[in-house]
Amino acid sequence: MADPTPASRRRSGESPVHVFWETKLAFDFMRWRQLTLMLSTLLIVASLTLLGVRGLNFGLDFTGGTLVEVNFPDAADPQTVRLGLEAQGYGDLVVQNFGTARDVLVRVPPDVVGETATVGDVILAALRADYGDQVALRRSEFVGPAVGEELREQGGLAMLAALSLVMVYIMFRFQFKFAIGALLALVHDVLIVLGFFSIFYIGFNLTVLAAILAVIGYSLNDTIVVSDRIRENYRRKRKSDNVDVINRSLNQMLGRTLITSLTTLLVLFALLILGGDFIQNFAIALICGVIVGTYSSIYVLCNNLILMNLNFEDLAIKKSETYDDGMP
Repeated sequence: MADPTPASRRRSGESPVHVFWETKLAFDFMRWRQLTLMLSTLLIVASLTLLGVRGLNFGLDFTGGTLVEVNFPDAADPQTVRLGLEAQGYGDLVVQNFGTARDVLVRVPPDVVGETATVGDVILAALRADYGDQVALRRSEFVGPAVGEELREQGGLAMLAALSLVMVYIMFRFQFKFAIGALLALVHDVLIVLGFFSIFYIGFNLTVLAAILAVIGYSLNDTIVVSDRIRENYRRKRKSDNVDVINRSLNQMLGRTLITSLTTLLVLFALLILGGDFIQNFAIALICGVIVGTYSSIYVLCNNLILMNLNFEDLAIKKSETYDDGMP
């Protein structure tokens, strides 16, 4: 007869400590902790260097410029429209479908056309020269550089506020060492996503900023789940080695982590492929963030806990707390 599984042994009433201790290690995560520490350090340094030297390709939301929406009588290919405008001397434009295949949004950087009040009319005249008088102007909106600078500052403050609130929450919910690990994991994720956008010079607009804030939330969720399991296992096996406790905790959460990440990535790849140009950069930021966030919740958080020598005394149960000795 086959050995009972940990789940069946818990149902039979066997001690959770024995069940935990005999959990098979399918993968020795912490075996690679020094290599992953060097990898994370290298990625962070590379991202900071890229951001300092190359910077981000800020969109009109941050730099200012004009949005011109036009309607074509038939379906229009954004690439063809952009090349036609470049042939007439209007370069550095971002052209994409907006809504339907017949609606096109043209993003015009400052100083490309000249007078702000005539940008819409100039672009419309250029398009009518190629496609006829049936091309109609839907709207023309100007975003000033001052507004763009304000949006950039507010976006940065929003990320700082999110990181600060996360650290405070985890410090009270778990313990200070967990808070430091979670904060480092979140900063790690944000910097690598920004570095990815910098090295490929992908357009950075408000939708990408929203995606980065979503990445913070996703990474935090993974970090809290892993932290909770590590804390519970420390309390069950008080005298065990911290590397072993963390390894067993990660193996217990491996199935949940992989299923969550893979199902999320399936949706994001569907958005990337089928969602159109308007949300393409949004999907790219989330895909990069989910992959890096899954990695950081395992290695950045746990490496920090080992380096800070997390032990049972850090997680001792207070008299006011109640503790369920059953496996969650």
